[in-house]
Amino acid sequence: MTDNRVLHLVDDDEAIRHSASFMLRHEGFVVKTYESGTVFIEQISADDHGCILLDVRMPQMDGLEVQAVLNEMHVDMPIIILTGHGDVSVAVKAMKAGAVDFVQKPYEKQALLASINAAFSGVDDRQSQSSRKREAEASLARLTPRESEVLARLVDGLTNKEIANDLSISARTVEIHRANLMEKLSASSLSAALKIAFVAGVGFGDSVGSTT
Repeated sequence: MTDNRVLHLVDDDEAIRHSASFMLRHEGFVVKTYESGTVFIEQISADDHGCILLDVRMPQMDGLEVQAVLNEMHVDMPIIILTGHGDVSVAVKAMKAGAVDFVQKPYEKQALLASINAAFSGVDDRQSQSSRKREAEASLARLTPRESEVLARLVDGLTNKEIANDLSISARTVEIHRANLMEKLSASSLSAALKIAFVAGVGFGDSVGSTT
């Protein structure tokens, strides 16, 4: 199931653009083709989505040069390098610069599809993690400064009594703040509240309620 996922095929070889795009469209992908790296750079933006199939040997701009410009443009689409047998070292350089995989020409259909599906799986994982993090951060933003301080100390593993001593407040006050923050987070247990904090990055260098 491809869900009409978009592939950006960048290759100066018209025969490859034609044959590859035909095969990939038959597999359910939406395929956009570009005859050069220059044309691709002119038409793409950071808001575009999909997966990039990028040839390394092209006139004007080769694959590595295109990749460098995409990085400068903060284009976050996964890149699969299309390379000849003599260009493996170039493909390795591309992977060091962020490409997710390379496929040698003439490529086998299943090998190319496996690489594309793996690239999209990585996108799904990142988007899912990013979405959960944004939701968790939004939840923490509803907390008062004191509730955030209590949660940060719960993340550190402190008891109510230890939190009270650390903040110079009563244990009863800690209990009230703790109950309030759990209600705001819709957390039915301490572990549920901690999971939200962890997803938002609390305890990993971020502070509760941080907007950075």
